[in-house]
Amino acid sequence: MATVNIRRDVDDKFYRYKMPVLLTKIEGRGNGIKTVVPNMEDVARALNRPPSYPTKFFGTELGAQTTMANDRYIVNGAHQADRLRELLDAFIDKFVLCASCKNPETELVITGRGNNEDIHRDCKACGAHTGIDMRHRLTAFILKNPPKKDKKKGKKGMTAEANVGGPVVFDEKEGSNEDDSPSATPAAVPTEGTEIDAMLGRGGDPILDNPDALAKKVKNLDVDDDDEDEDSPFYQLRVWLTENAGPSDAEVVAKLKELDIVTKHKALVEIGHKLFTPENVAKEIEERSSLLNALVTSEKHQKSFLGGLERLVALAPNADDLIASGIVSKILMAAYQEDVLDEDVCINFGTHVSKKYVSKEQSKKVRKAADTFLKWLEEADSDSDDE
Repeated sequence: MATVNIRRDVDDKFYRYKMPVLLTKIEGRGNGIKTVVPNMEDVARALNRPPSYPTKFFGTELGAQTTMANDRYIVNGAHQADRLRELLDAFIDKFVLCASCKNPETELVITGRGNNEDIHRDCKACGAHTGIDMRHRLTAFILKNPPKKDKKKGKKGMTAEANVGGPVVFDEKEGSNEDDSPSATPAAVPTEGTEIDAMLGRGGDPILDNPDALAKKVKNLDVDDDDEDEDSPFYQLRVWLTENAGPSDAEVVAKLKELDIVTKHKALVEIGHKLFTPENVAKEIEERSSLLNALVTSEKHQKSFLGGLERLVALAPNADDLIASGIVSKILMAAYQEDVLDEDVCINFGTHVSKKYVSKEQSKKVRKAADTFLKWLEEADSDSDDE
């Protein structure tokens, strides 16, 4: 594997800090063209940062959407390798190198609470603590997706040795031995998307700090029961969403915590069915992307969310008109572009009829209406294969 100095302004061939040469691959064409970084995880590992950080940095600098799922790190649009390498150098300078000794042997540490959170670099070489420019848009992403705590070193500071997802979209890789879940309700009710994780307890709980561990915890906790009596927390959530139209994201999170179903995938059925309005659901998914990215943490969650949306469309008074308007493909496109749904889950939804959430006939109508979106996905993949 070809390597270069992490500081590319250093010509010394004996410079000890190396990283792989950043590779790129352009896939698709037209509106579906995108740039994949196949070795982003290797590069990020050399920098001791989650691969989501440099990927998101590319997106903020280029004004492009990024996707981070299934070990694929993508920047929308066609971008040459040299351009991304230049941006990687900028990322290294701003978020990796110690501002004092210019050594890359640093860890990111988040201090403060609430609106007073700050990020600085803890240099293991010279011991300096140097600040990050908090005006950069990537800092909001880092605060929302903090580095994983390094328990092996027994320190309170946070490190970036683990692959912390983004939204994004969350990757399911490795678990955790932690099994504590947050229970305290914050005194203040946050309304900004970047504070939803605080409502969920992220930032103070190792499980919720680590999306991989959270996915494992969810897998262990969820039970596919079908109880719909009045004592069911899912029934109570449904009633609450029906009686409280248009609640804020923070109010939704507070209710999920009150019912103790924050990690339950079945809660996403009720959210998909009752939180949105049939005519405006695609736009509302975009507006609530922060909430959805915080709650949808596994493939099971994605399928439950789709089941709720299927009910929303199929059981609407004007269901036939909605389906004819192309709303299903618009919903899938919005959720896919906001990193709420993965491509494989969308394809499975559009190609397999189910009577789990609605009747088989209703399901067939709704899922058949996903053809436009599935065709778009197929053409994008076909263009990628041809290239």
